Amino acid sequence: MFSVFKYFRNNNVQSKTKKFLVVGLGNIGEKYENTRHNIGFDIVDQLAVKLNSTFSSAKYGEVLKIKYAGKQIVLLKPNTFMNLSGKAVLYWLRKEKIDVSNLIIIVDDLNLDFGISRLRKSGTDGGHNGLKDIANSLNSTKFTRLRFGIGNNYKKEKQVDFVLSKWNSEELPKLKNHLDKNVEIILSSLKKGLEFTMNKYN
Repeated sequence: MFSVFKYFRNNNVQSKTKKFLVVGLGNIGEKYENTRHNIGFDIVDQLAVKLNSTFSSAKYGEVLKIKYAGKQIVLLKPNTFMNLSGKAVLYWLRKEKIDVSNLIIIVDDLNLDFGISRLRKSGTDGGHNGLKDIANSLNSTKFTRLRFGIGNNYKKEKQVDFVLSKWNSEELPKLKNHLDKNVEIILSSLKKGLEFTMNKYN
């Protein structure tokens, strides 16, 4: 099986403290906009606004390259659809020669109440197909993930409908503040490190 670690060791990876890939997961297309499953896209879009920059079309997604806190940051919104997210992530890790430990994936999480965020250095996919495909593509689970709680207020066997539905009238007015908070978490992770940020925000 392909080992992403072997690839990076043999290809002069950038210093671990200098370059990061931040990926917001979602599905492309108008019908998926403003849905719970696309919160990863929404957070990196808000991050781009905070950094006064915009995404451009590139291979396997929309990409933004920028410097922040003395580091090179690559933001990515994959266009491969959620269940094939690993293809885009692996491509951009290789292309930019970024270490897996400097990969941050932003995803929706059914196991957290709406608006609750959790930052973790590694872990399981938790049943999330995007995370599962990334782990399979990289042959590793040792990458950072920022989980955004979308709640689990759905009827039995209606999970897919729920995650692909839009925010309700109670959630929508609160969403902007939650997006801003997650932007703070990402920027703190990049500037002050994961341990400091996890202790502060989790």
